Parts: sequence; C-alpha cells; structure tokens
Amino acid sequence: MIIKSSYLNLNLNSNLNLLRKSLLYHSSLFSLSSRALSHNFANKPILPFLNRSLSTSSPINQASNQDHISKPYAGSKVLSSFNDEHAHHLVDVHKVLVIGSGGLSIGQAGEFDYSGSQAIKALKESNKETILINPNIATNQTSHSLADEVYFLPVTPEYITYIIERERPDGILLTFGGQTALNCGVALEKMGVLDRYNVKVLGTPIKTLETSEDRDLFSIALNEIDIPIAESIAVDNLNDALAAAEKIGYPIIVRSAYALGGLGSGFASNGSELKNLASQSLSLAPQILVEKSLKGWKEVEYEVVRDRVDNCITVCNMENFDPLGIHTGDSIVVAPSQTLSDTEYHMLRSAAIKIIRHLGVVGECNVQYALQPDGLDYRVIEVNARLSRSSALASKATGYPLAYTAAKIALGYTLPELPNPVTGTTTANFEPSLDYIVTKIPRWDLSKFQNVNRDIGSSMKSVGEVMAIGRTFEESIQKAIRQIDPSFLGFQGCEDFAGEENRELLDDVLKNPTDRRWLAVGQALLHENYSVERVHELSKIDHWFLFKLMNIVEMYRELEKIGSLFGLNSDVLSRAKKLGFSDKQIAKVVGANSELDVRARRKSFGIVPFVKKIDTLAAEFPATTNYLYTTYNASTNDIEFDEHGTMVLGSGVYRIGSSVEFDWCAVSTASSLRNMGKKTIMVNYNPETVSTDFDEVDRLYFEELSLERVLDIYELEQSAGIVISVGGQLPQIIALALQKYGARILGTSPEDIDKAEDRHKFSSILDSIGVDQPAWKELSSLDAAKAFANDVGYPVLVRPSYVLSGAAMSVIRTEEDLKLKLSNASKVTPDHPVVISKFIEGADELDIDGVAYNGKVLVHAVSEHVENAGIHSGDATLVLPPQSLSDEILARMKEISDKVAKAWDITGPFNMQVIKNNNIETGEIELKVIECNIRASRSFPFVSKVLGTNFIDIATKVITGIDVPEPVDLMSQKYDYVATKVPQFSFTRLAGADPFLGVEMASTGEVACFGHSLTEAYWTSIQSTMNFHVPLPPSGILFGGDISNDYLGNVAKNISLIGYKFYTASKDVASYLKNYLPEETQVEVIKFPKADKKVLREIYQQKDIKCVFNLAKTRAEDLVNEDYIMRRNAIDFAIPLFNEPKTSLLFSKALSEKIDEKIAAQSNEKVPIPAEVRGWREFVNNGSL
Repeated sequence: MIIKSSYLNLNLNSNLNLLRKSLLYHSSLFSLSSRALSHNFANKPILPFLNRSLSTSSPINQASNQDHISKPYAGSKVLSSFNDEHAHHLVDVHKVLVIGSGGLSIGQAGEFDYSGSQAIKALKESNKETILINPNIATNQTSHSLADEVYFLPVTPEYITYIIERERPDGILLTFGGQTALNCGVALEKMGVLDRYNVKVLGTPIKTLETSEDRDLFSIALNEIDIPIAESIAVDNLNDALAAAEKIGYPIIVRSAYALGGLGSGFASNGSELKNLASQSLSLAPQILVEKSLKGWKEVEYEVVRDRVDNCITVCNMENFDPLGIHTGDSIVVAPSQTLSDTEYHMLRSAAIKIIRHLGVVGECNVQYALQPDGLDYRVIEVNARLSRSSALASKATGYPLAYTAAKIALGYTLPELPNPVTGTTTANFEPSLDYIVTKIPRWDLSKFQNVNRDIGSSMKSVGEVMAIGRTFEESIQKAIRQIDPSFLGFQGCEDFAGEENRELLDDVLKNPTDRRWLAVGQALLHENYSVERVHELSKIDHWFLFKLMNIVEMYRELEKIGSLFGLNSDVLSRAKKLGFSDKQIAKVVGANSELDVRARRKSFGIVPFVKKIDTLAAEFPATTNYLYTTYNASTNDIEFDEHGTMVLGSGVYRIGSSVEFDWCAVSTASSLRNMGKKTIMVNYNPETVSTDFDEVDRLYFEELSLERVLDIYELEQSAGIVISVGGQLPQIIALALQKYGARILGTSPEDIDKAEDRHKFSSILDSIGVDQPAWKELSSLDAAKAFANDVGYPVLVRPSYVLSGAAMSVIRTEEDLKLKLSNASKVTPDHPVVISKFIEGADELDIDGVAYNGKVLVHAVSEHVENAGIHSGDATLVLPPQSLSDEILARMKEISDKVAKAWDITGPFNMQVIKNNNIETGEIELKVIECNIRASRSFPFVSKVLGTNFIDIATKVITGIDVPEPVDLMSQKYDYVATKVPQFSFTRLAGADPFLGVEMASTGEVACFGHSLTEAYWTSIQSTMNFHVPLPPSGILFGGDISNDYLGNVAKNISLIGYKFYTASKDVASYLKNYLPEETQVEVIKFPKADKKVLREIYQQKDIKCVFNLAKTRAEDLVNEDYIMRRNAIDFAIPLFNEPKTSLLFSKALSEKIDEKIAAQSNEKVPIPAEVRGWREFVNNGSL
C-alpha cells in the first residue's frame, strides 16, 4: 500500500481513512517543483525535471480510451464500505437542462463550448437525458450527437422558463455557460421558477453563486474566515461611488457585479475619471464595487475542486507575467507559477481551499489573488464559482478534465470514486504536478477598429488566446508568440518603438500597457539596450521573467555574430532550438535564404524535436495518454510512431474572422475519419476548443500550425495525409509549401487553392469560364489605379490576396482616399499582387457553401444576406432557406457552383460570395462572383444544422474517397421553417471604437434561431445577442443618420402605432420623420452634449431611451460627429443599436408583429408558449445530421 498525502484533510472518513483502505493514493503537491527553486535561479535555464505533471483528456468517448473509461473505476469500490454521506449516492435526476453561454464575445468565448460539451458528455455517460439551450449554432455542443435536444433560443430567464414548461427537467446546470448562464440561474431562482417546477440546481447552490457575484455579500463572507480582500464599498449610484472613493482614497478600481470578463471595470485616479467610468459601469450592472487599487502587485490564480463531502484539491495554479492591473484574460499567464516561494504557494493554496469550503462550492472554482511582490501580504480579488476561461486553460495545461469532473460532482459523485481518465487505475482525487511549462498569450484585434483605445487594463479586450507547452520558459513563450500570428517569428521588437525619437513612446507603453506591450519589452531588451532593471522599473514585470527573456536576447546576438547558414554548427543550433527558436527565426537572424535551408542543416546534425506526453503525475504511474507536445529539451520520444494517422490541422487562435465555427469543422472531420476506422491526429494550440480535448482524436498535438512544426509531426508520424481545408485560413497559408516539400495533402490540390486565393489568377479563371464578376484590374501603380477608378466610376474596392475576415480591404470613394489606402493594402501581402474592382452599391449578397468531388458539386446551400453588399459576410445576417430568391436565381447559383467546382477541380469544401444586382439600364438581374474560398467557411455549421445535412461529414468522405454520396440538390427541396444567423459584436469592450459596419469584419461571434417565418426567426435571433433588451412602450426611440432615402422613415412608420416616444438630435431628421408618421405623433429634438458623458447619460435616462436607430451612410471622421456619438453611447449605455438599413427594417417589422406577445408574457404568469419555442429536431424533422 502506498500513501502519499500532501495535506491534512479534517474530514478523515471522506479522504485519508477512506484511501488508506484502497490500494493506492497519491497526491503530488510536495514533488520537487520549480515553485520552490526557480526564484533563486533567475538567470539560469529552468531545469526541465523540476515541475511535475498530470496527463489528461476528456474522460469519455472514443476508441482507445473507451474501454477502461466506460467501466466503473475500480477504486470506487471502497465506497461500498460506507453507509453515511461518503457512500456512493447520486442526485435523483433523470432529465437535465444545460444552460449554454450564447454567442462568442470578448470575455465569454469558446471556453464554454469546451466546458458545456464536457458536461453533456459526463451527463450522457451517467445515462441522464440532456436538454441544451444555446443559440450559438457554430459550437460543437449544439451538434445533435451530444444533447438529446437542442433549443436554439435566447439564453434569458424568459425563454428558459418556456423550455422548462415544455420539457419538465428535474435538474439544471448553471455553471457551464459562463456569466450568462449564472445570471439566468440567479434570476430564475428569484422569480420562483425553479421551485415552481421543482427543478434541482446541480452542483454549486444558488446562494453560493449569489455570494460570489454580489460584491458586498462576497466581502462579508471572506471577512468571516479572516481572508483579506481589498478595502471596498458596494454602491448602486454615482454619488455613492464618488463618496466611497473619497473615503477609500484614490487611486481606486471599479468592479461590476454579475459581469463577465471585467466588463464595466476600470481604474480611476480622480473624481472626473470616476464619473465617466461609474456612469458606464452602472448602465451595465446593478451594483459596482469601489475598492482600493493594488496596481503593481503580482496576480496569481488557483483552480480548485470540491465535492459534496468536502474533499478539496487545487488542480492548477497560474501566475500572470503582467502585474496586477491587467485583466487576467488580457495578461500573459504561466503555469505553474514560477516566481512564488514555497511559502507563498502554500499560503495561497490553503486560502483557496478555505474559501471554497466556506462558500460551499460543489464543483469547480477559480480564485484570483493579488500578492505583494516583496512580502507575504495578499488580497483576494475575486472568486468565480463556475467554469471560467481560466478553467479551460487549467484543464488543457494540466490534462485534468475540470469540466467533466465538475459535472460528475454535480451529479453527486465524490472525487475518490472518480478515475483519473488517463490511467484508469488511479483516483481523480489528486493534484497534478507539471514537468513542463505552459504559457498563455492573448490575441487582440484592436487594429481593426477606428478610434479604439488600445490600452489594456481591468476590462478584457482580447478576442482569443494561445497556449504553448515547453520544457523551458524560453521555449514555451517563443512558441506562444508565433501562435498569436504567423507574422511573428518569436520574441521580437517593433519598429514603431525603435530609435531615440520613439524613446518616450517606448517607455510609456512599458509603463502603461497596451496590446503591444510584449513587443515593447522585446524592443527594449533586443534593440534599445535596456537593462532588466530598467524594464522592471517601468513595467513591474518580475525580474525572473525578464532574465529568462535575456537568455533569448543573448542567443539572438550570438546568431547575429555568426551571420551565415554555414556558420551554424550543431552546438549553436541545438542551444537555439532548446530556447524555442524556429527555423524561420534563425534563418532571418543569420541571413539564410529560407527556413527550409535551416531545416536541412539542423537535420543534417540529427537535431529533431522529441515528442512528449502530458503525462499523469510526471510518469510516476503508467499512462495511455495521447495528449502530446514537441520539445528540443528531451532525449527520447514517449510514443511509438506506428499508427500513420491522418492529420487534421485546426484553426489556431480565435480571432475576428476565425472562431469556433472552424473548431466545429475540425472536430466533425476527426469524428468522420474515426467512424471510417482511420487513426486521427489533431494539431492545434487553442485551449478554448473542443478539438484540443484528447478524447476527440487518437493523437492530439498541442502544437504550432507552422510549416516547420506540421512537417515535423508529419515526418515523425509518417502520416497518411493532411487535411488543410477545415481550419480556416491558417492551414491554407502553408498548404502549397507542405505539398512542395512532399507532404500528401488530402482534397483539392494546393495549386488550385492558390488560384482562388491569388486575386489575379482567380479573376482570370472566372473570365475564362464565363462567370460574371465586378470589373477588375491588377494593381501595378497608383496612376493605373486612378485611371481604372475613373473609368468604372467610384466607389471601388481594394482586395489583397490571402486575406482573412476582409483584412485591409477598403471601399474607396475618392481619388484622395485611393492614395491613402493603397499603401495599407500592399503591406498586407507583399508577395502577392493587389486587385482593384468596381464596388457595386445597393446590391444584395448571397453565400454558397458546398462540397464537390473531382470537380462535381455533391451538395450546396444558398444563404441570402439581409444587409446590402458592402457589409462583410461575417457581420451579415444570413437567412436559410432563402426567402426572396426565385427558382430561376437558385438555378443560376447552382450553375455558377458547378462551373467553379469544375474549373478549380474542387474535391472537398468550398464557399463563394455572389453579388445579386438589379441592373437598372438593362432590367436584368446580374449575378457576380466576388470571392471563392476552397475550404470550409464560417457558415458551414449553420448550413449543416439548418438543413440537417452535415456538409463536413460529406467533405471528409470526399477527400478520403470513401463512401462518397450521390449528388443531391438541397435547394430544390421545400422547407416549412427558416433560420437566421445574426452576428455577435463586442463593441462594449472596445472603448471608443465606432460601431459602424463595412467590408472588414468586426463581429466576434454569431447566434442563430429557427422560426416559421423570417420575422419570427429574426425576433429570437436578435434577442439571443448578448445583453439585448427589447424596448417596451412607452420607452423612447432615438433616430439619426442618413435621410436621403426611405429607410429611416419606414422604420419609424413600422413602429409608429406601438406607443413609443420618438426622439432625434437633429431638426432635419425630425422634419424628415414627420413625413412618415401619423399627424399626431410627436418627434422631440433633444439637446445632444458631445463631450459630457455624464450629462448625456442623464438625458438617456430622463427620456427613457431604450433603442437607437442610426443609419449613417459613412463612418465618422472625428469623435464629435453627432452620429458617432449617438452610436457609441448606445453601446456604452447597453442600449440596442441598429445601424444598418435592412436589419433596422426587419427588426421594426418583428417589433410590430411580436411586441404584444412579449408584453403579455411579462404581465401574465400563464401565457401560451411562443411558436418559435421548439427543439432542433422538431424544426428539422430528424435530418440526416
């Protein structure tokens, strides 16, 4: 019998005594770790054996993991000797409602697809019927293969109540859908819905959730157990906030209750700053906390798990690279902590366990601390008594399946009876220990937005994150930097901060962080000869991290001195690779022609990466894990390369233009391959994804999607082939190089893909096959561009090649605009020409998603945009099946698909955007192709789930040539339902950004709902967007924007009889509106202060403005533009904003049709369930999906 216990559990029967009766128990916390030693070795490489770890995967599902996981864990038999609360005793529930998180937004993203999917799997494994509400149609959890029924409806108390009435669940899970689900649960409890329908809250009780979210209750609770928190005062109005700040003393931080990702929080140094901050915060949350700022302290997190009988473990601790003051979602994070002493580590660990026990959390919990950098003082910042972004990171960093375990605990399982899913023989009641280092770096897309404030602070702004695994910090962080964007080679500087003339800017960014702070650190250390001490003084980043970065700097300088490919010897190359240098990075520093030359040279020395397992308890017990990473800091491989699996390249970091929809595509591809009996290898590095759950594939490489790394894995595994068409743009960038190097690419040839991505080749082929397109010309000089624009007439569109989400695309309306924009476009892809084309205004836009085999279309879908062309397809409202297209137009669209598939010899998925234009001169309807992507698109999950036909499953059969189906024309079939896909924006997070839509994508996610009509589907879809509140009469509606057409007037006309009060900030707009309204309708012109946000907020409150329609024709050129102020403050005050003509019209029609039903629902407890409240299967009639 082996007993290794690292802590005393006072609940002896439930843990120590119980486990003494078992054969084996191990807790690894006292394993020698870098926590204890690294603080004293600041300028030496980390010894790779110092950190010990666990390996993991989702504990259920497929193939090799299925046998030992589906059977009861042998260790759980010890519970049979108990007949008290420690015995095996599950909650008596049969049908469980799982609350999802809705559309992806900044602060609440793909991590909840991962956690919700894990929860559903755990419930199904326990034979529970599962009902899911989540309108995010792009997610894996909304696939029919998981939940027994899916409701694509708004995640609001109202719609959840309807579902409870229909489905009568006896259990509900609230902690797997982020802040949205948690807030709904609290509201349902207060409304009495859960008691009325006898629905049990599984896991952490509502009272605990309320305590952790209500800042006042939270402070009281922690004071009861003598846990220190920052001095704070909870307030619910501006005057009290100002008084609280005076009492505490500036600087202060404001935090919002019941808010996600630090929404509404921020720092204030004086009363003026606090007024603006508190005004916005109180418009987003009912209560705010004013507390003393601890800016500059260390920030540390612990992920803690507790079961119903008080067993507690800390699964992972993480340390922020950045000091306190930056939201943890916007900070670089390292796991395990590297700069904490053993005393500090255990002090915070003990506090975390004390907190979770006192609060009564049942499941998983995240505790965030501020730690004094030069002492043992600390403060608790916050506790998330639910699965969070950090939980997903901790799961992937340690291999411990937090979401799965939390779901099992919610059902009544205890930690000792749950297995470690990797070994199947040891208990889940242990604490992982890492023999590697994980680095997380956020991804921002702030450069996409005009006027946005690029500072990062207590309110999160990043849209995604990467996670890299290495045996040294240097290896780990350099990997992570490259994962953020392919343009980054590793730790580097930025020319914007270079030289004496930019010294003040460099110091400012080091002191006051922006999204480019790490680049400023790189510039300072690499190129400006800043010392570690100087960077520390400015940034407050711990010396330990800076000394580690200096190791990279010193290697840079050594490589620069070598200065040639043939000067690289085995020793230098080996040391550089161990510090995380890529071949491309080395090639640039020494002046080699290409990364392939460096690759050939290092391989000639036998320098190749080793494959290591994320192994349970650092190899102290046998593990069968397939969760892998590569490193040069090793001497052996942990696996045999005998499976020859098919590689699926994932989509990498979530960013605007590439998000969870591509993860659904990758997971669906892997599932289809496994169903064919093929071994699968997933390559991805995004901790928020389902594709990085190792139960989804046979082998998971948590690795870079670079040419170098993909080739490494391909060669080591002797892979059967690579799927590059389901991970968005990132895999396609390296497809041609992979093929040239000899890799077998499955599906459409990379040469043909290049012909579609290269704008010049693409347009030429369209001309050759007789497919119409807007007039175009290859851009070779400014004079030629001017001549072309004058010939076809402005506006024109500049399109670079190989773009994602419209990056650097510009609509140009004047010659002066043309001069300004062309240089920007050419910077995006200097190796590819830029094409300029005629931009057609007022046209409709259509999407085609399809799958072809050897140039023949097998299946396709045509979706129509509600908005006119000119709004990026990712920001458009999609309608499927199309509601306004004739059979003739659908037939012509099919003909275009057939021609394109044949011309490009497509085998696999493809997507096209087509302009539908009514030519006034000829009277003909023109169909012009504007883009073709020979890969899966972001709308593939949407069309698959709406039509009940899995396009990715068909694409997988096509690229493997196995069971290829016969062609079927889904668009010729009749459907008695319609679905609308609506974008989810995150403008609330992006202070100052103009919420104006154009050809460059701005949305961070999407939602979709079904209905029996277009207005019914749109009505629920728009309510599914985050924090959307339907304006109820007699509230006020504010109008503004373009009055040169009928759009704004018709919007007002549609809602004129509902009982709203109408306002505008312009006499001209008021006069215009009166032409569309009944004679007795008043339109009040309000004074619109442009500089005083507090006064403006008071006006919005006084007039009870609950919706804004601003249909400006062009983007604002300055910050005092009336339309910009109207749009921006609608966002800041959490008021619904409609800024596009056709969606405004559609919403006004939906209001006129559905508002009476909404009012009745709020005033009558017994109201008929709306027609749109139906499950997916009821709408789609058990489609083949």
